Amino acid sequence: MQKRIEEEKFLLDENGKLAEKGYSTKMLLKYDRKMIKSSKLKIKEWDYYLIYNEKFGVAFTVADNGYMGLYSTTFLDFVNKTEITKTNMKFMPLGKTNMPSSSSYGNIEVKNKKYNYFFQVNEKTREINVYLKNFYKDESLIANIKLTDEPKDSMCIATPFWEKENCFYYNHKIIGYKAIGMVKIGNNKYDFEQGSQGILDWGRGVWPYKCTWLWGACAREISGKKFGFNIGAGFGDTSNASENMIFYDGIANKLEDVKFEIPKNLKGKDDFMQTWIITSSDGRLDLKFEPILDRYSHSSAIIISSIQHQIFGRYSGKIILDDGKKVEIKNLLGFAEKVKNRW
Repeated sequence: MQKRIEEEKFLLDENGKLAEKGYSTKMLLKYDRKMIKSSKLKIKEWDYYLIYNEKFGVAFTVADNGYMGLYSTTFLDFVNKTEITKTNMKFMPLGKTNMPSSSSYGNIEVKNKKYNYFFQVNEKTREINVYLKNFYKDESLIANIKLTDEPKDSMCIATPFWEKENCFYYNHKIIGYKAIGMVKIGNNKYDFEQGSQGILDWGRGVWPYKCTWLWGACAREISGKKFGFNIGAGFGDTSNASENMIFYDGIANKLEDVKFEIPKNLKGKDDFMQTWIITSSDGRLDLKFEPILDRYSHSSAIIISSIQHQIFGRYSGKIILDDGKKVEIKNLLGFAEKVKNRW
């Protein structure tokens, strides 16, 4: 079942439960943090940007997870198959980061002597300005990036969780901005020019203590038309709708459930750097994913932990649009991740 949300309304009712469950192709439901009926410790809010081209990429996260603020930057080198990540944390922000209540407006700024993250949303553009002292050894990072040409359609979903009735996930993913700008690390400058793409993951919600999700995406032009997709599993109770969409020429094409088949090693554990098989239950997506780089992180503090494998690689296979058109893709650079949290 894929229930589409058609009307604007508040995300939550007077009891703090989702007023409507389902998906839309733009943000219709209004998020208001004050309407949440759960502890501030359980509220998770983040903005994540990925900007990349065929040679390199950069990712930025600003998150207020109640008990912890997280501000992270990753530089990705797809040619040499390396990555650098630096993360700063803040104890108990409890909403004081003032994350915007909409993906369509509102700026984010967090800063001290070691870092400055400034995400600005204008009428038709987004600007990302980041400074990090000693990002790599004694070399600082400076980033100035502008995202333009937002696609007409995007993926927005309001999802409950089975575990608790007041848990929910409200997510907006925008796939396929045009990106221009630069990242400088020490004396090395990397320019985002024609062909560079941007992705936004905007998330707000109340999560259960334990969760595991899978998420994948890519963005590129094919034969002069914008192309990309967003696929995922494990994001709560998806009986009303999944977050799986193909974007072609700026228009969303809805998929049913998607299955990620990650190879196992001889010990029965995930072998992330071998070929993944990714398919949809409606037969409209059939992909192979060939990994090239694992952005791995594992953090743990008493009862809290996070294990993340964000794998960058190349997608090949077939995708069928809503109108029956078949799109063949080959070696499209994107990512697929598996995240396991106790938070």
